[in-house]
Amino acid sequence: MTATTTASCLTRIAEELATPPPATQAWHAQSLSRGTAGTALLHLERARSGHGPWHRAHTWVRAATSHPVLAGTDTSLYLGAPAVATLLHTASESIPSYTAAAATLREPITADTHRRVDLALQHLQQGSTRFSDYDLFRGLTGTGRLLLDHAPGDDALARVLDYLVRLTHPKRDTETTLPGWWTAHDPDPALPTPGGHANHGLAHGIAGPLALLALARRRGITVPGQREAIERILAHYDHWRHDTDHGPWWPQWITHEHHALTAAHQHGPPRPSWCYGTPGIARAHQLAALALDDTTRHRHAENALTACLTDPRQLALISDHGLCHGWAGLYQTSWRIAGDARSTSITHHLSTLPQQLTNHLDTTTPTNDPGFLTGTAGTALALHTALIDTPPRSGWDACLLLS
Repeated sequence: MTATTTASCLTRIAEELATPPPATQAWHAQSLSRGTAGTALLHLERARSGHGPWHRAHTWVRAATSHPVLAGTDTSLYLGAPAVATLLHTASESIPSYTAAAATLREPITADTHRRVDLALQHLQQGSTRFSDYDLFRGLTGTGRLLLDHAPGDDALARVLDYLVRLTHPKRDTETTLPGWWTAHDPDPALPTPGGHANHGLAHGIAGPLALLALARRRGITVPGQREAIERILAHYDHWRHDTDHGPWWPQWITHEHHALTAAHQHGPPRPSWCYGTPGIARAHQLAALALDDTTRHRHAENALTACLTDPRQLALISDHGLCHGWAGLYQTSWRIAGDARSTSITHHLSTLPQQLTNHLDTTTPTNDPGFLTGTAGTALALHTALIDTPPRSGWDACLLLS
């Protein structure tokens, strides 16, 4: 796939998303996943790298901030004050007043973080942990990622990290010992898990806390027990890893039945996605290996991703173009792993992924989703990485815990 083709595809998507639709509700304006705030990230990245006009980026930022900013325990990195702060920090390179605007959100974000830590600790003590306590999208891992960049010395971040350390301690069930992040609810309404489950994915599972704990440690930000927590999570993954002739993989989650049998019965590796699949888990493992200076685990993480990229059966499971579980997420995750890799094997396979991505865009019915997580804005951001082959100027993929 040539740079001209990539640039042409990017320009087409950017023009299709040139004007923000009216955001009649605050939640849609301030949503990173499907709303105005998420699409604004595309135009901010293009503007900061010199590939798009700043006035268009500002139009989208203004649209995202057209309602009073949502605050409270229902907000998260992907909604409300933390999402808006992410945009304002990113846009402040062009207009310094955005820095002041972002500063006004620091107090409500940190206050909400403290309240959420208190609630999450209460749930942990009661054995009623849920995704919204700890995960990337709705929980403290996402808020912690924002604080790591913009309030690294704040006590709120220390409390988030301390909570995640506690989350890794096993807990006693009536019959057995379960992982500390075990949730009683299902991972998806269509996929019931009687007795609860322990999630392995980067989006909703323990790979998210693993990535954040590792990223913080690499920056010298630690709390008591942080290294041991990282090692506990890695030991859990080691236990549930499936080793095959083609390479290792992990189940998306384990159920109460799996835990009792000490094995998760799946016919093969899941879809190689950012959110639940081996690529996202491999990136979390690579970050942990870097944080612990563990060259053996570093190599194993690269091998796991290489197995995905060279297995047609796994690649055939991808059915959309988005960041969450499509070609865009596979590319951006692979690009980040390749950037920290000790070998060139992943880089060798990267070149074919943008073509797969554009082929899917050209041959499938449009989803009418312009958003960041599953829509065309996120797809375009991954193509932008393919075009410039340098880390995102806006740091947008920190929202995916890839950096």
